[in-house]
Amino acid sequence: MVELNPDKAHYIVATVIIVKEGKYLITKRADWEKAFPSKWTVPGGKLAKKDYLERKPDTNAGQWYNILETLAEREVFEETALKIKNIKYLANLTFIRPDGIPTIVISLYADYESGQVVLPIDLTDFKWVSLDELKNYDLIDGIYEEIEMLDKHLKGEKIGIWQKE
Repeated sequence: MVELNPDKAHYIVATVIIVKEGKYLITKRADWEKAFPSKWTVPGGKLAKKDYLERKPDTNAGQWYNILETLAEREVFEETALKIKNIKYLANLTFIRPDGIPTIVISLYADYESGQVVLPIDLTDFKWVSLDELKNYDLIDGIYEEIEMLDKHLKGEKIGIWQKE
């Protein structure tokens, strides 16, 4: 068995800003979560080996493509029961969780495709909100700026990389 180098071991997470009729879906984390308890965020979660090992490789060399999209679809469905489409990249960040595990987050966005929101036990509420309405929620730091970037992009404005104003 291959030993993991703790200096190179990270969680890989995909989060998804879901767009439906000009509004964005936010969800509230349970108060017992290790990272960001009781904060509002967007759906997402950690990459698992099943996200690629349970499907046939895309190349003869045993490689898989579009794993972030697979992860995004799985996590959005697990956390909200929604189906999404047109998944695109927005930004990325890295942080150290309270338990010391380095985490790389790839922020994506997608269009709502179908379904009604049904939350799991670790999420306590959800809202479809406009950019202006987001200011009324206790969001994980950086989420507002991500949605602001996306809002500008959807309005045809040029966006660069994430930055706090």
